[in-house]
Amino acid sequence: MSWLLRLMLKEEFRVHASYSSQTMFVSFPFIITMFSLSIAVTSGRLFAFTPLPDAILLLHVSVFLYGLSVGAFGFLGRQYLERTSGTRNYVVAMPGILPMRFRRTFLGMFVRDAIFYMVLLLVPATVGLALSVPVTHFRLTSIGVLFGAALLSFLLGMSVSFFVSTAYMQSRAGCVVAVAGVSALFAAAGTARAIPFSWILPSLAAHESLPPLGSDLGAAVSLALFGMGIVAVLIAGAVVLVPERFEPPTVAVRNELPGLTARLARLGGYSALLGKELVDLQRSGTYAKMFFSFVTPLLLLSFTAWFVRYGLQVPVGFNTVFYAGMVGFFGVILYNWMNNVDATDYLATVPVSVPQVIRTKLIAFLLMTTWIGVGFVVIIAWLNADTRLLWLAIPIVLVTSSYIVVMTAYLTGLRTNSFLFDPGVLARFSVMSMLPDFGLTILSFTIDRDLRLSAIGIGLVLAILGAITYILLKGIDEKWRGTEFGE
Repeated sequence: MSWLLRLMLKEEFRVHASYSSQTMFVSFPFIITMFSLSIAVTSGRLFAFTPLPDAILLLHVSVFLYGLSVGAFGFLGRQYLERTSGTRNYVVAMPGILPMRFRRTFLGMFVRDAIFYMVLLLVPATVGLALSVPVTHFRLTSIGVLFGAALLSFLLGMSVSFFVSTAYMQSRAGCVVAVAGVSALFAAAGTARAIPFSWILPSLAAHESLPPLGSDLGAAVSLALFGMGIVAVLIAGAVVLVPERFEPPTVAVRNELPGLTARLARLGGYSALLGKELVDLQRSGTYAKMFFSFVTPLLLLSFTAWFVRYGLQVPVGFNTVFYAGMVGFFGVILYNWMNNVDATDYLATVPVSVPQVIRTKLIAFLLMTTWIGVGFVVIIAWLNADTRLLWLAIPIVLVTSSYIVVMTAYLTGLRTNSFLFDPGVLARFSVMSMLPDFGLTILSFTIDRDLRLSAIGIGLVLAILGAITYILLKGIDEKWRGTEFGE
C-alpha cells in the first residue's frame, strides 16, 4: 500500500499544481496559516458574542461537513474510471489494465485525501493558532486537542461520504437509505434539537470532556476510540462495497440532440453546442449532483442562520433579502459542476473556440438554475412569513447569480477548480465576490430601519454588478481567445 499511496500523493500534487503552478500551490498552506493566525488574534471579539462551547460546536460541524464534501470517492472514482479514454488516466483506473484491485485503489484514494487535506488545511490552520500564542496566550495542549478532535470529525465526515458513495455504486436504493439516515440524525440535532450533536459526533463529545470544557480524560479517550472505531467500520464497509470489476452501465437512450437543437434555434449559433451541453449533463447524471451540491450549502446556511438566531439567541435580522444574496453567490458551485462533466481535449478537433464553449455553459447555467434560486428564495420567504420583500429579493437573486458565474468564467475559463488552488485567482475572486456580498448583507440588516434607503442602496449595488457583469462577459473573448482545450 505504501508504494501506491506515494504514487497517488504525487498524482494529486501534480493535478492541483497544474491548476496554477507548483509555487502557487505550495503557497496555499501559507495563506491558510496567516488566515488562522488573524482569526486567532481577533478571537476575543468572537468569544464576546459566541460562547466557547458554541464556537467549538460550529467548528466540528463545519469540519464534518467539509469531510463529507471531499469524501465522495465512490462518485469521484467512478468518474475517473469513465474518463480513462482521454489523454490522462488516474491511478485508481489502473486495475482495468494492470494486476491491481479496485478495492485497494479506492482505499488508497481515501488515505491519500486524508493526508492531503490534513497537510493542506488542518495542519496550517493549527500552525496559525500556535503562532498566535504570544498574543492570545492559548495553551499548546488545547491547540493540540483541537487539532486531534477536528481531525477525527473530518475523518468521520470523509468515511460517511465514502461509505454512502460506494453504496451508490452497488445500489441506488441503499444510497438513498444511507443519506436519509444521516440527514435524519442531523435534522434531529440541528432543527428539532431532539438530541445533542455530541451524540452524533464522538469527536465533539471527546473535545467537550477535556479542558477547558471538561475534565474527564478517561471519557475523552473512550469517545475518541469509539469515533475511530466508527471510521474504521465505515471504511471497511465502503471497501467491501467497491466492485472487483467495474463495467460502465449500458443505457439505451433516444437521440435527443436534434430535437433540442431545433427547440433552441432562436439562440442562433449556440443551439447545437447548447443542446450538446444539456445532453451531456443528462447523460452523466450531473443534474442530480448539481442539485444536491447547490441545495446542501443552502440548507447549511439556513441551519446556521437558525442556530445564530434561536440557538445563540443573537438578534440578527436574517430576512428574505439576506437569503437572496447568499443564494445568488452560491451559483459558482453549479458552474464548477458544469465544467467537470467530461475532459475537453476532444473539442480541439471541433471547429469551436474556448470562448464559445464558455458562453454556451453560461447560457446553460442561466436556463437551468434561475428557477432553482428564485424557488428557494420564495420557499424560504414563505417559511419565514417574510414574503413582503420578494419584490426586492428576486432581482437580487437574478443579478448576483449572473454576476458570480460570469465573473468566475472570466477568471477561470473552463478550469474552475483553479480558483481554489491559485492564490492569485483566489485573491481576485475573493475581493470581487466578498465586497458586493458584504454590501448586500449589511443593507439587508438595515431594511427594517429604513426600507427606502436600503432599497436605494441595494439598487445601486445591483446596477454596479450588472455593469461589471456586462464588461466581464465582453472580456471573455479577449482573455480566452487562443487558449487550447484540455486540462
